[in-house]
Amino acid sequence: MAKIIAFANQKGGVGKTTSAINIAASLGIKNKKTLLIDFDPQGSSSSGTGIRKPQIKQSIYDVLIGRCQASDIITKTEYKNLDVMPSGVDLAAAELELADLENRQYRLRDAIDVIKEKYHYIIIDCPPSLGMLTVNALSAADGVVIPMQCEYFALEGLSQMLMTIKQIKKLYNPSLTLTGILITMYNGRLNLSIQVMEELKKHYEDKLFSVTIPRSVRLSEAPSYGAPIHYYDKRNKGAIHYGKIAKEIIDRT
Repeated sequence: MAKIIAFANQKGGVGKTTSAINIAASLGIKNKKTLLIDFDPQGSSSSGTGIRKPQIKQSIYDVLIGRCQASDIITKTEYKNLDVMPSGVDLAAAELELADLENRQYRLRDAIDVIKEKYHYIIIDCPPSLGMLTVNALSAADGVVIPMQCEYFALEGLSQMLMTIKQIKKLYNPSLTLTGILITMYNGRLNLSIQVMEELKKHYEDKLFSVTIPRSVRLSEAPSYGAPIHYYDKRNKGAIHYGKIAKEIIDRT
C-alpha cells in the first residue's frame, strides 16, 4: 500500500514543485513505483515531467468532480517507475465547486484509495495556498514535507503550516504526520541563511532533512526540458541531494 506524502507550503516560490518532481523521480530511480499527483492549477508538475497540455484530455479536476476515475488519467512518463496524474487551470474552479459537495475534504482521498495498492509512494504537489485543495491533499496524506527557504518570512510561514497540519490532524486525518522540513535554494555564504538554519535546528532538528538543496541554474533549467534534474544533469549537486532526501524519506516512512 502506497505511502502518501503531500508537499505543501502556503508560501509560493519555495521550491515546492521542484522538490516534488525531483523526489518523485528519485524514488522511482530507487525502484519505488511512484505516482506524482499534480494538485496545483498551474500544472507545473505535469510540464516538469514532460507532459504537454495537448496530451491532457482529462485531469485531476475531472476526478475530483466525479467525471472520471483516477485510473483514467494516470499518465506514464519516460522516467523510471514514475507516473503522473496531470493538472490544468480548470482545477482552480474546483475550490468553488467542492464547497457544495458532501465530504468535500475527502474527495482526493476517496479517488486515490482504489489505485494506491499499485504504488510504493504517492507524492502530491499542493498549490501555494491553504484552500480546499490543500485540505483535500492533507486529508489524503500519511505525511507532509514542507519545503522552505532560509528567510525570515519563511519561518512565519512554517509556523502557520504546522498549525494547519495540527488542525487537519484534529478534524479530518488523525494519522497525518510531519515527514520532514526541506530547506531549498540554500546559500551557506549568507548570514541570514545561517541564522535561520540555526533557529530551525534549535526547534525542529529532528524534522530537518540531513542535506539542503542549493541554488542551482541547472535545477531551474530542467523543467523547461520536461525533465527531473537526475535525467537532465545527474552530476548536479541538486540531483545528488534530492537522491539523498528520497533515501531519507524511504527510511522515515
